[in-house]
Amino acid sequence: AVLPDAVFVIADGLAATAAQRHAVPVIAAAAGSLHAEGWRLAPVVVAEQGRVALADEIGARLGAAIAVVLLGERPGLSAPDSLGAYLTWQPLVGRADADRNCISNIRPEGLSYDRAAATLVHLMTEARRRRLSGVALKADRGALGR
Repeated sequence: AVLPDAVFVIADGLAATAAQRHAVPVIAAAAGSLHAEGWRLAPVVVAEQGRVALADEIGARLGAAIAVVLLGERPGLSAPDSLGAYLTWQPLVGRADADRNCISNIRPEGLSYDRAAATLVHLMTEARRRRLSGVALKADRGALGR
């Protein structure tokens, strides 16, 4: 069987409303760009009571090169429905937070879906090219049009 290049996991995290409202538009925008570049994506996994590390086990079991989990971030007074996206190259159970890249505050009033998807695709592409993620991989702001 051909292994997937990436798997997306949607989890409720600490704000289920954020996952319900924002995860699908971000994945749809990112998947369109990734498919155009020939990426093989596993079916999206939806998890209840999921946390960031869940994507490591899912990615490892599927043999995916990259796992991305989109989940609700801790609600704040001004952002009750903020979504976070966490990317890990070569997901394995026990990966440290330093092995992940995070994109946060994804919501219409924060980081737009299109900007979040573009950042995610950029990080995924660079993670695959450089074969790493986390603190060793930073978003190139110039490449993102900032």
